[in-house]
Amino acid sequence: MISIYTDGACSGNPGIGGWGAIILNSSPEPIFLNGGEKNTTNNRMELIAAIKSVSYFKIKTDIEIFTDSKYLKDGIESWIHNWKKNGWRTSNKKDVKNKDLWEELDRQILKHNVKWNWVKGHSNNEYNEKADYLARKFIEENI
Repeated sequence: MISIYTDGACSGNPGIGGWGAIILNSSPEPIFLNGGEKNTTNNRMELIAAIKSVSYFKIKTDIEIFTDSKYLKDGIESWIHNWKKNGWRTSNKKDVKNKDLWEELDRQILKHNVKWNWVKGHSNNEYNEKADYLARKFIEENI
């Protein structure tokens, strides 16, 4: 199984944001992915980190994703089912924020076997810290 650690960050919310991912597979060295946008939100960066990580794999793969975002984990495991049934509306009848990214993440994970895990952020988890570093690196290089 492939393990992936993802994180998103933002300077200002909205503001310049970055995302980072560490892919741990059978190769001796991790694969590092990162990027960002000039005007975005932290939640969008969390979603993009997951999308870019999963879409990295072109054939059906067993993937375990570790995220410190309860928004991402709860959204993809629980909330998305009702959002889709309710025409992408929340229980309060409001439009789902980041619908475009939720739809893309949903499309991407259908191609794979994905297990979601939550890890506490900034708790000295080596790979969560590295994913955070990659996300912040984009911000620092583009301010």
